[in-house]
Amino acid sequence: MIALEGITKRFADHTVLDGIDLSLERGEIIVVIGPSGTGKSTLLRCVNFLETPDAGRIQVGDLQVDATHASRDDILALRRRTAFVFQNYALFAHKTALDNIAERMIVVDRLSKSDAHDRAREILERIGLADKADAYPASLSGGQQQRIGIGRAMAAGAEVMLFDEPTSALDPEWVDEVLTLMKQLAAEQQTMIVVSHEMQFAREVADRVVFMEGGHIVEQAPPETLFTNPQDERTRSFLRKVLAGNGPAAP
Repeated sequence: MIALEGITKRFADHTVLDGIDLSLERGEIIVVIGPSGTGKSTLLRCVNFLETPDAGRIQVGDLQVDATHASRDDILALRRRTAFVFQNYALFAHKTALDNIAERMIVVDRLSKSDAHDRAREILERIGLADKADAYPASLSGGQQQRIGIGRAMAAGAEVMLFDEPTSALDPEWVDEVLTLMKQLAAEQQTMIVVSHEMQFAREVADRVVFMEGGHIVEQAPPETLFTNPQDERTRSFLRKVLAGNGPAAP
């Protein structure tokens, strides 16, 4: 069980998240959609304290963290149970693909370099990049870099993976390879919260789609229900614009 209760985040006088409640079961996949500036990415970053919530509680399994009393140990424990995939890959430019994946296992999990590299090679095989073990990020395509980023998250063995617009920085020809890998993880019942503007991906993979606007969850439902029969006019308006091809929802 992963649960967010009353998550609130303000920047100066602007309330970005206004008491968000959201929960998901192990193996469940939630895709969060909504217009630009509505707090989707901020919500994701609050889950593992990349942004510190001003109020609320976060539960991952048997770990509960209160935002107003979170200690450094609480935050570290939370981050061990979550894995974040960034929009812009966030790879170490001076490390190979193998070392980018192995780094967390060495630093956080205290594996030996040999064991971490063995595990990293297994992951490279799974993500279809075994031949790129010694390649540096600058020599890889955007799609390959993002797959390495996902591989690094896989190495964490986290209870939940957090994807922040994982295809938004990619050229169109590289999007499918990243979405294919995410579908593979979904088939393996990896618990995921995905912020995305890829509506077809949400239709195919999500157990539940969450629509956010103005720092609130407006409605949530299985994808076929939300896409074919949204209950709130704000959801209907957003989907009309996106599905008509007037531009994707920005993060």
